[in-house]
Amino acid sequence: MSTKSNVEDIYQKLFHHFGPQHWWPGETQCEVIVGAILTQNTNWQNVSKAIDNLKKAKVLTPEKLYSLPQEKLAKLIRPSGYFNIKAKRLKTFLDFLFKHYQGKLEKMFKRPLEELRQEILSVKGIGPETADSILLYAGGFPIFVVDAYTKRIFSRKKLFDEDADYHKMQEIFMQNLKKEVKLYNEYHALIVRLGKDFCKKTNPQCEVCPIRK
Repeated sequence: MSTKSNVEDIYQKLFHHFGPQHWWPGETQCEVIVGAILTQNTNWQNVSKAIDNLKKAKVLTPEKLYSLPQEKLAKLIRPSGYFNIKAKRLKTFLDFLFKHYQGKLEKMFKRPLEELRQEILSVKGIGPETADSILLYAGGFPIFVVDAYTKRIFSRKKLFDEDADYHKMQEIFMQNLKKEVKLYNEYHALIVRLGKDFCKKTNPQCEVCPIRK
């Protein structure tokens, strides 16, 4: 089976098994961006608690987060872990947004994909996975997000090596799938679901895995 057929076949099996995942959980572009930054090195349950705190404090807009003291922000996002570091990263991103785009997300997302991607990657504390999550889920750009689950699952399926870098893995998906935001969104969500439920780091449930064949 070709790489293209393999990549498409795995998607079909996952979608058939799990159904649509309704990702990314977020009501606004700002909420999605905050979630993408907070989810670094933690699970979504903890991020959800932090976002709930921001909502209760009524500060989940670029303007309010930008004017909020970093110490106050750190306290609100405490459930997400590494809260001081993440508060600084959020503030650094907001500084970038206000310096270059007057705090307007709609203005930022009008930039061409490749140019905007390089700009976001230049923001301290934001790596490729976070940048691409922002671009795909908040900006609606057709770019495939790769994470630890992707690496684990597809290296076990021999689609790439365990030491493959982020962009090499991303390339395999983007060269072998239709360039569609909805497809990239759904596929990544399904990969995460498979990684959590079956293809675990230790004791993977290979015998009942939806893509075992």
